[in-house]
Order: sequence, then structure tokens, then C-alpha cells
Amino acid sequence: MSEEKPQVAEQPAPVQETNNNTNDVPDTKMDAEEESVDTMQQRLKQLQEDAERLQQMQEELQKESAELQEAKEDVDARSVYVGNVDYGTTPEELQKHFQSCGTINRVTILIDKYTGNPRGCAYVEFAEPSLVPQALVLNESMFRGRPLKVTPKRTNIPGMAARGRGRGRGRYRGGFRGRGRGRGYFPY
Repeated sequence: MSEEKPQVAEQPAPVQETNNNTNDVPDTKMDAEEESVDTMQQRLKQLQEDAERLQQMQEELQKESAELQEAKEDVDARSVYVGNVDYGTTPEELQKHFQSCGTINRVTILIDKYTGNPRGCAYVEFAEPSLVPQALVLNESMFRGRPLKVTPKRTNIPGMAARGRGRGRGRYRGGFRGRGRGRGYFPY
């Protein structure tokens, strides 16, 4: 009986060798699957690296946009809106009119982008925010035969213009009800 055990041990070994030799196709399939798994893992790793880079870039952009927003708010705090400006007014004339308030950095007369004509309003930016109240004193002052409207420049909040608009015709429309049978009609 001890002799049979080594023979049994010898027989399965050649069977395994013959299985490996006759089934070369599954080995290549396994190799191909392992390669595809490896390539997929490499692609996944690359995508994760790209996602991390994009996230870092987005964080940097948010920091920069916050800095730009603060700078814009600072400029807006130093500026006034001037309405009812004569259409033939030049920035130099407006600067002379507001010169008594203090140092002026910039005068911007708004222009219609389609026609190129002035819109009748302007922005005056001062060197310091403390000069804005002095400029507000010039509200209703006469300039080229027109009373100027001087108010502090407001900071636009993104998305505020879109609120409260759209989404159908609204609830209560009133008006014409149609030719249907109204309240007073009872045919039977």
C-alpha cells in the first residue's frame, strides 16, 4: 500500500502538466485579463491624479475670485453713480464738476454697446471712500442744464438679476376670462 501512494502522487503531476500544455489559450486569456486590469488600474490612478489637480486649480480660482470680489467691492465703495448726465458730456467736464469733492481716479461714462451713443449715466471713482459723502452733496446740482442724480455705487450680486423672473405667466392674471359659460348662465 505504501507503493501505491507514490504512484498516485506521480499521476496527478503529469495531469497538471498536460492541462497546462493543452490549455495555452486560458493562460493567454488570464494574461490578457491581468493586463487589462493593470491598464484599468493605471487609468484609474491617472484619473484620480487629474481629479486632484482639477480640485487644486478650482481652489486656487476660488481664492483669486474672492480677492477680485474684495477689490471690486473696495472700488465700488469709493465710487458714485451719476444719473441724468447730458449726452454730450465728456469725462473731463464731469471731473471738473466733481473736483471740489476730492481726488478722482477715474470717470466712466456708460455707452450703449449697440449704437455707441452715451446712455446718460456715469461712474466717478474717488481715491478714498471718505470722499463719497462729499460727492453725494452734489445730488440735484445743475450740470449742463440738467439736475444730476448722484447716489453711492451699488455692488452687483451675481444671480440677483435672474431672481423673481421667468417661470411662466405668474399666478393672478385677471382680465379676459374667455367666452365660456359664465356665472349667470343656467340652461336647465
